[in-house]
Amino acid sequence: MAAVGALFVLLPLAAMVAKVNWPQFLPLVTSEASLTALGLSLRTAAASTLLCVLLGVPLALVLARGRFRGQSLLRSFVLLPLVLPPVVGGIALLYTFGRQGLLGRSLEVAGIQIAFSTTAVVLAQTFVALPFLVVSLEGALRSAGSRYEALAATLGARPTTVLRRVTVPLVLPGLASGTVLSFARSLGEFGATLTFAGSLQGVTRTLPLEIYLQRETDADAAVALSLLLVAVAVIVVGLSYRRSAPARIRGSAGPGTGA
Repeated sequence: MAAVGALFVLLPLAAMVAKVNWPQFLPLVTSEASLTALGLSLRTAAASTLLCVLLGVPLALVLARGRFRGQSLLRSFVLLPLVLPPVVGGIALLYTFGRQGLLGRSLEVAGIQIAFSTTAVVLAQTFVALPFLVVSLEGALRSAGSRYEALAATLGARPTTVLRRVTVPLVLPGLASGTVLSFARSLGEFGATLTFAGSLQGVTRTLPLEIYLQRETDADAAVALSLLLVAVAVIVVGLSYRRSAPARIRGSAGPGTGA
């Protein structure tokens, strides 16, 4: 069954590779539209990943360490984008930050327009990617337990010191994994971006949107760009895994071990 599972993932990728027009591969992926879309995707994915870290770390800490009424409900809402169709997330964001949205009207008065802008791309990617970081980090926090944090606190360490010197090093592999998953999810986001940000070349047209548009007019370009997106995702995940492997080994030993 493991072989069947592996084939289920690998065969479609192999079929895509077989369909690539290799003599024209470089011209297809280095066209102006392709490079613009790739650059926009990388920039917005990096920005959304940073937002995921800034918002997701406190959320994961609250969910893993907190004890309060409504905690399960909060977790359900935080994880909701995992099961929502991305287009639904895009509509929700549009009715929140759009011109006639819940917050959009006030922002419009202040001269701030978010919908159908690069900022909208970042927000759409953050919305769908945030749960990946929260799930990974909350799981790491629960696995690590809180005894080392409690010990540091009894020795007089401040909460910020405990967080920086004990908690973060302890869950670094989980944080790295969640960060990579968030980046990869942001890089591949399509539905929420199209609904909330539109498809404006150089402004909101990320690589997945460019692939979708090329599919209608130039199948060779769509396949080549799809392979490029897969290659970028594999490189990012592979590099991150190699960097986080030593941290996992150190983390498995636990604080206080050794001489």
